[in-house]
Amino acid sequence: MTVLKLSLMAFSFVFWVAGLTMLIIGLWARVSLGSYLVLSANDYPSAPTILLATGAAVIIWGFLGCFSAATEHQGLLRTYSAFLTAVLVAGLVAGLLGLLYRQDIAQGFQEGLREALHAYGEDERKADALDALQRALACCGVESYRDWLASPWAVEQNGSVPLSCCRARHGCQQRLPHTHGLHPDGCFSKVSAFVSSNMFYVATAALGLALLQLIGIVLACLLAARIPAHPLGITSPR
Repeated sequence: MTVLKLSLMAFSFVFWVAGLTMLIIGLWARVSLGSYLVLSANDYPSAPTILLATGAAVIIWGFLGCFSAATEHQGLLRTYSAFLTAVLVAGLVAGLLGLLYRQDIAQGFQEGLREALHAYGEDERKADALDALQRALACCGVESYRDWLASPWAVEQNGSVPLSCCRARHGCQQRLPHTHGLHPDGCFSKVSAFVSSNMFYVATAALGLALLQLIGIVLACLLAARIPAHPLGITSPR
């Protein structure tokens, strides 16, 4: 009983730390990547939102795991085991969906980039996000700087591209077909490569974290099975 209690409490502490880590990463992603996420045309919940919600839930239930093990409360242990099972299923689903729908996520960014490019000058929020993306990834347009030729904003500006397409302010030819000083690559190829490479690691981590829950489920079930059904403090007659 003592070994099971200490093992479950140690697991719950690790589980709690994992939840705190997810919460911190979610906050960082919300602040750092929030402006870029408006460029996606997908209706999926954003990754920062999922991390924040999951991290908060794991922190709360991590405390419950430690409390249920310390008090040897059979009902709480079974509830904790059920929550870990839910996390296991959710992690497996999230990991598999991340692996299967990597291309859909990238495709959503391609559509969103085209929409932002054609609405440039009308939707200031998307315009700011597109400018920030072009500067951060050193890119211009969706596939190349030529995408700006069909943009209503570029037509109004006599075939110019935004300043964010320039590698440097000095000596940049913003008016097409002059391309001196412009970023030669389009943004979609760089976003797609980033999403494809990083989504694999995120999905793998989700699958690994889900399988880790098996340890907690086994420990919680074993401890709950060894605790007598009668109220605490009352010993059964021998």
